Amino acid sequence: MKTLQKGKPFYAFSKENEAKVHVRTGERVAIETYDCFEDQIQSESTTMQQLDWDRVNPATGPVYVEGAEQGDVLAVTIHSIDIGAQGVMVTGPDLGVMGHRVDSFSVKVLPIEGDKVTFSTSLQFPVQKMIGVIGVAPEGEPVNNGTPGAHGGNLDTTLMTEGATVYFPVFTEGALFGLGDFHAAMGDGEIGVSGVEVPGKVEVTLDVVKEQPIRYPFLQNDEGLAILVSKHTLDEAVKVAVEEMIDFLHPHTDLSLAELTMAMSAVGHTQISQVVDPLVTCRFFVPSSFLEAFNCTPFAQNKN
Repeated sequence: MKTLQKGKPFYAFSKENEAKVHVRTGERVAIETYDCFEDQIQSESTTMQQLDWDRVNPATGPVYVEGAEQGDVLAVTIHSIDIGAQGVMVTGPDLGVMGHRVDSFSVKVLPIEGDKVTFSTSLQFPVQKMIGVIGVAPEGEPVNNGTPGAHGGNLDTTLMTEGATVYFPVFTEGALFGLGDFHAAMGDGEIGVSGVEVPGKVEVTLDVVKEQPIRYPFLQNDEGLAILVSKHTLDEAVKVAVEEMIDFLHPHTDLSLAELTMAMSAVGHTQISQVVDPLVTCRFFVPSSFLEAFNCTPFAQNKN
């Protein structure tokens, strides 16, 4: 198994980024990461002015996946996420949902012991490891790592954790995969602009999927299948996510469009991923029981 150390990260997903490592389809790789501030915060006395904001959301990579071509899908199976023993959180003026009411930049440094994050003497909460920034090179101009899109990027989705497989549309030769921005915990929405930001190491398997084109990232776990859509407003993201998922599922069922719409209204779930990035991200989630009813395993059938 190859290991990609964090070294010099990249700050925008781009087809011009030079690959740091080449892997074969189906190969497992270990990737180390900084936290989303590139480990700049080590003290609660850190000020906003002391941070280099051009170094936020660093990603490790990119990884060139042999055989990946435009129009393919890159399947990323997340096997394990190991995180550091300390996390950081920030909020401040003009940051997140409450930024219009917060007067000063605030930092918390949070110890992580076992399966608990210590927030204060009176509050601990469970570790829930997940990956914030993950994706491939976009089709056109470079996209800053802080902005999500069809290529992935700062999707900040709580489902992006161990046991999940994420599917990205491939826009350029080799896909040019990268990731970063791990969290020890983050609520849906990430309303304060940060989760519990941590450095870490992940092990993933990268597979090329042929003949199953998609327009947005999908994520599958034991509970079901989700599509992740990022747009300027949640209204727009919800509408696109629902329609794209219905169009994706329809050929795999014996239901009419009206019947499938009713079924999704009964068992599908519109969920928020994040509301604090330049584009907001929602997901539409379909439970495994629905997929199993139609023996629907579209990606598994076409792995290269």
